[in-house]
Amino acid sequence: MIVTTAQLFKQAYGKYAIGAYNINNLEQTVGLFKGNITSKAPFIIQISKGARKYSDKRFLEGMIRAADQIYPDAIFAVHLDHGDEENCYDCIKSGFYSSVMIDASHHEFEENIAITKRVVDAAHAKGISVEAELGQLGGVEEDIVGSVKLTNPAEAKEFVKRTGCDSLAVAIGTSHGAFKFKAEPGKKFSLHFEVIEEIQKLLPGFPMVMHGSSSVPKEEVDRINAAGGKIKDSSGVPEDQFLPAAKMGVCKVNIDTDGRLVWTRVHREFFRDHPEKFDLRDVGVPFIEEYAKMIAHKNQVLGSAGHLDEVRAALKK
Repeated sequence: MIVTTAQLFKQAYGKYAIGAYNINNLEQTVGLFKGNITSKAPFIIQISKGARKYSDKRFLEGMIRAADQIYPDAIFAVHLDHGDEENCYDCIKSGFYSSVMIDASHHEFEENIAITKRVVDAAHAKGISVEAELGQLGGVEEDIVGSVKLTNPAEAKEFVKRTGCDSLAVAIGTSHGAFKFKAEPGKKFSLHFEVIEEIQKLLPGFPMVMHGSSSVPKEEVDRINAAGGKIKDSSGVPEDQFLPAAKMGVCKVNIDTDGRLVWTRVHREFFRDHPEKFDLRDVGVPFIEEYAKMIAHKNQVLGSAGHLDEVRAALKK
């Protein structure tokens, strides 16, 4: 069942975070639904501009519609990730997306407000939720290139009031991609919880979103490199920081890179161990299972696992 992100955030706020997972193909779609059903978690499917260009956007939409029928117990939102104004309007008009993100964070504050407000007005007229962004993340993912600029809590309050957005992606130290931080020796990376706390004080009850949140597991990277990969000096967000952030109002956590690492690890190891194979289905089957396991694990650390029936009951009221 497709719902809006606003409906999911209402149930999650202050208790857990909803996993938002980017998909690009059939195998990811199947693994995503299996992992969320197994862990009994509501979730968000994210489709990026890059995914919509990779193949005709109707292929992805068709696969999601099919999965909705095959897994009737699933409760999820369909969300445009990092959309520009044109992409947002296209998704709003399609009648398929239940949520869009307008990312005008690279513009000056007033221009960001103006663009976001136009998208909010168009989306709300169709009953669609809107995520906006204030501040900038570092790193690179697809066509997203950013330099770090932490979100100003006072500006966040003004921004939400003037735009009417439903959730706000905040810059709290995370970064896109697999090379997130240059950690100091012996020092563990930590989110800027003081920024989250101050925003929550100024905007009580308002959902925040954390981008660039893949944990980039060392085991995955080591296995990829052992199978011929060359991913060096990678780093991610420690998983034990997700739930504390969720308790402070972070309702959505974006995870993309970790899924790409699973894809790379499964394919490199499979063809290393089975050089005679050439059927894409032979490697597709284990990838689906491994991807589903990753999704279920993420839902556990986000705290969303086990809440599916509770959310279903609340939506019926």
